[in-house]
Amino acid sequence: MKIFVVFTVVLMLFVSSWVGRASADEKSLGQIKIVASFYPMYIMARNVAEGVPGVMVENLTPPVTGCLHDYAITTSDMRKLAEADVLVVNGAGMESFLEQVMAQYPKVKVVRLSDGISLLKDAHGDNPHVWVSVARARLEVERLGAFMQEADPRHAALYQKNTEAYAARLKALEQKMTEGLLPYKGKEIITFHEAFVYFADEFGFKVAAVIEREPGSAPSAREIADTVDLIKKSGIKMIFNEPQYSSIAAETIARETGAVIDTLDPAVTGDDAPDAYIKTMERNLEVLKNAFSR
Repeated sequence: MKIFVVFTVVLMLFVSSWVGRASADEKSLGQIKIVASFYPMYIMARNVAEGVPGVMVENLTPPVTGCLHDYAITTSDMRKLAEADVLVVNGAGMESFLEQVMAQYPKVKVVRLSDGISLLKDAHGDNPHVWVSVARARLEVERLGAFMQEADPRHAALYQKNTEAYAARLKALEQKMTEGLLPYKGKEIITFHEAFVYFADEFGFKVAAVIEREPGSAPSAREIADTVDLIKKSGIKMIFNEPQYSSIAAETIARETGAVIDTLDPAVTGDDAPDAYIKTMERNLEVLKNAFSR
């Protein structure tokens, strides 16, 4: 009986040791965990890493988080980062927690997808909502693809194939939206978030006013009054709210002015599907076409 117990313990130790070595070997053969800072970065990473052996993509923040302007890292987030090999971020000031993460997890490779892209500026500095421009989103995808080819050279050909395929779909989307919005070039709209400045810049219309620079922070009575005055003086009748945030202020302004509220989605929340960004932008196209043709 004692011999059997000793044999069993030795066998368990051997199996444990073998499994540990196997796990290490698998890791060295290309097992990579990619963590994306928030939803639009996650969708890009999903497409670039689609079908790559041993590569897992995870969203750091819950998919309902929206933009990360004032997001605070949670204990759950820290656990994900502790296991990450690559952290995909938008950059340009979007991830306020980035310096903290880099200091605490120096071995995690960080790729800022907005690096090298021309940023729009306002009175507050760089506007970080790069991905809301389809053309700039394509540049972010291409940057991520190039980064992953260097980070995981064994699968470089597959990353390149995925990147080119998704970039081609985004290029086709850009062309479709450019053609669809061409008749409305020069139109003015009012939005509740600064994200759509990139969108307007790309497709040739103008954001006449942004009511809430920081999403979720209710505009003051003065800001609402100023927007009401602008609408009455300019004749702009289009207010675009976002599905992630309350429409109470928009409804107040609409009652005062007779303006019509529509919804544009900056693609910061959505389905866990590789084509989610494209479908969101296609819906935005139809919303704008309907709004402009009233």
